[in-house]
Amino acid sequence: MKKTLREIAELVGGRVAGDSSIEISGATNIVDAGKHDLTFAVDPHIEEAAGCSAGAVLLPDTVSDFPLPAIYVQEPRVAFAKLLELFTPPLQMHEGVSSQAYVGKNVKLGEHVTLMPFAVVDDYAEIGAHAILYPHTYVGQYAIIGEASILYSNVTVRERCQVGRRVIIHSSTVVGADGFGFTTQDGIHTKVPQVGNVVLEDDVELGAHVGIDRATTGSTVIGHGTKIDNLVHIGHNCHVGAHNLIVAQTGISGSTVVGDNVTFGGQVGTVGHIHIGGHSVFAARSGLTNDTPEGVFYAGFPARPHQEWLRMEAVLKHLPELSRRIRQLEKKLEQYEGRK
Repeated sequence: MKKTLREIAELVGGRVAGDSSIEISGATNIVDAGKHDLTFAVDPHIEEAAGCSAGAVLLPDTVSDFPLPAIYVQEPRVAFAKLLELFTPPLQMHEGVSSQAYVGKNVKLGEHVTLMPFAVVDDYAEIGAHAILYPHTYVGQYAIIGEASILYSNVTVRERCQVGRRVIIHSSTVVGADGFGFTTQDGIHTKVPQVGNVVLEDDVELGAHVGIDRATTGSTVIGHGTKIDNLVHIGHNCHVGAHNLIVAQTGISGSTVVGDNVTFGGQVGTVGHIHIGGHSVFAARSGLTNDTPEGVFYAGFPARPHQEWLRMEAVLKHLPELSRRIRQLEKKLEQYEGRK
């Protein structure tokens, strides 16, 4: 596929600077871009892009005096994402149910579903229209998969769980494993039945090797549009709000309630049964041990305001020297008191 710079600008709502008749046949990063490619740049990479080999560059509309042909837009990353879809040919799917797939009794299949070889849809499950199940996926009894959702290889959606529309679940993720619930008596751990489910609302995306546990009773809920990275664990009975970003290796303990538009950096951990306010950011490796208000930027363990954590970290690097000076002062004080 080829598009002129003028056509691309119209597609992304941008303004062309330079030769608008240049033909572009691909979109890629600054380093790999050639004369027929388009790339994008934002600070601090604009100077690097000025010396690259790309045919044209997507830039913020605040930039001026750029040496290469450019398209100026308000949000280069958003525009570039559209172009990646434009220049990447879609995968070819063989619509329909493979003869090597297993479909149980009383299953409801919507129009234009794709069940690849060795996909398993158990009894009474429901698969919405245009959904795609890759090989070795398992959908349990009474589970519901919404329209246009995609389950990649080795995904498990256990019994009675509900997956909304346009949900993407990457390989080896398990939705609806039993919650970690036990009673202990005389040193013996006895399992508490986990009879609830998991509800993934519309437009959720789960990375690879994610575990979301079913509720003991009721539902573990992941809100509309939330995006979860690889290797994340969400405990039973959690309620995660809409449009959260949860980065790799984060663990959210059971019965935690998370507001909307929260960002968790990598390896964040929480205790259970707390409320985390919406519109907040938690830096990587933060440890949340108590309720947090809305609109905060926290870091550290236990998590605290980011600026406070930065001040503490700045002091910590001086501790060896401060310790040495204190020992010296203690010796001088002992000598002084000995002369009295």
